Order: sequence, then C-alpha cells, then structure tokens
Amino acid sequence: MLERNRAVAKYVSVATLLGCMSAGAHAAAWSDTFVGYRYGTQFMEPNNPESVEKHILQFTHASGYSLGQNFFNLDLLQSSDEDPASNSDSGATEAYLTYRHQLHAGSVFDEPVTFGPVRDMALTLGFDLNTKNTGFAPRKRQLVVGPTFKFDVPRGFVDLSLFYSREWNHCGLPPCGLPENQNSISFDPYYQINLAWGLPFEVAALPLKFQGFYNYNGAKGDDYFGDSTKPEQLMRTSLLLDIGQVAWGKENSLWAGVGYEYWRNKFGNHNKPGIDTDAMTLNVEWHF
Repeated sequence: MLERNRAVAKYVSVATLLGCMSAGAHAAAWSDTFVGYRYGTQFMEPNNPESVEKHILQFTHASGYSLGQNFFNLDLLQSSDEDPASNSDSGATEAYLTYRHQLHAGSVFDEPVTFGPVRDMALTLGFDLNTKNTGFAPRKRQLVVGPTFKFDVPRGFVDLSLFYSREWNHCGLPPCGLPENQNSISFDPYYQINLAWGLPFEVAALPLKFQGFYNYNGAKGDDYFGDSTKPEQLMRTSLLLDIGQVAWGKENSLWAGVGYEYWRNKFGNHNKPGIDTDAMTLNVEWHF
C-alpha cells in the first residue's frame, strides 16, 4: 500500500509540475482543464482471462500559447480483485501520464502550412510514463516525436500525427527471459500513427461532443520472453452531453455520457488471453 501511494503521489507531482511549467513559461491564449471519471466492467489484462472492473480518475489540461499548445493527461486506475496487486488479494492501482507539446508552423514561421484539408502542421514532442503495483511491476517510459497534420473542421479539432517512438519498460517477474540480474528492456524503435479528435455538435438543440483518440503502434521487436511483438491498436472515444449548459446554462462545465475502449494486441502481445478489450464506459467530466 505504501509503495502504491508513493507511486501515485509521484505521478500527481509530475502532473502538477508540468502544469506549472506550461502556465509559467508562456501566457496561455486559451486553456481547458477538467477532472474526469470513467467506469467500466469489461477491461482485460494480458495473461488474464477474467474481465476486470475499473474505476478511473482522470486529470486533463490543454492550453494554447503564442507558438503552439500543451496537453497532458493523468489517469489513476483502480482495478477490481480480478487484476490483483502484488502479493495481495486486492485490485491493482496504476498511474499513467501522457504529455504532448505542439509547435505550430503557422505560429513559428508566421504562415501556416496548408494543403488540401490540412489547415496547418505542427511538430509534436512528448512522453508517456506509467507504473502499476502488480507482480509484473511495469514502468513504461516512452518518447515520441513527429509531424502533426491539423485538419480544417468547422468546430473543434482533428489531428493526425506520425510519430517515431522509443519505449523502455520493466519486468518484476523472475522468469522474464531477460539476462540475469536485468529487469528492464529497451524495445526496438517503432512508428505510431495517432488520430485525435474533439468535435462539438448539436442534435435537437442538445449540446454534444464526440471525442477520442486512436493509436496504431508498429511492432517493437522482441518482448521480455523473447517472443516477437505484433502491431497494437488502441482507441478510446466518448459521446458526451453538456449537462451544465442544459441544466443551468453554463457551457463546458459538466459533461456526462458513454465511452468505448477498443484495444487489440495489448502492449504488442499476441496468442495470449486478455490481450483484446471491448469495454463500454460511463464518463463524467467537470471542467473548471
């Protein structure tokens, strides 16, 4: 329990530091921050044939400044007993932090790069960090860099990014297949195709938004056990209603709706139970 609390506290501290850095380094032209909650009962974990219930607390911040924009998201995930913590009958706790920074060509060079449906391009750099208190004890470290194509849409945004990615991780199980006294692995470089969107719209005067992301990761060489990895797909998407606007006339304050997580070959695994997820979720966001 103490190790779990330390890990969670560390990631909350990193998220807070990133928020202070992005806010202090540049005056924000716009910003959006929210605390969210997701709940589902059909999540899966590799080598585990059981469906896992998860409560997910989310902290997200996005902001724009004179040269581009920042985005970071911290998920704190609490699993049910079917996904146990190390040496425990209780469910595992995971922290997952994502940070992305975009430099917009139109802002840097005073003229956007436009062609076809693309209204501008950006250079995106970022990283992912995670920790989870299972016996496997993953500690993912991922770096990404690459171009982002920003599409011209009437409202909201659609971004397509082509990333070069490097990933490092940790295995706490004795039979990991790694050299003796070595618990970390450096995967082969791989490409990631990332599509992210946020599209507000109205139906019968109801304010809605359709948002999410889709990642396609190329194979990244051999895993901890010497097995070759396969391409991985992950999509999280949601359809939300602006409850605040409907109920008391305040836009973008409280959203609620449903979401869906689609995951194939989780972490590059294949021919194992628990590598594919199809999970519906209940989603709530409080923006401030």
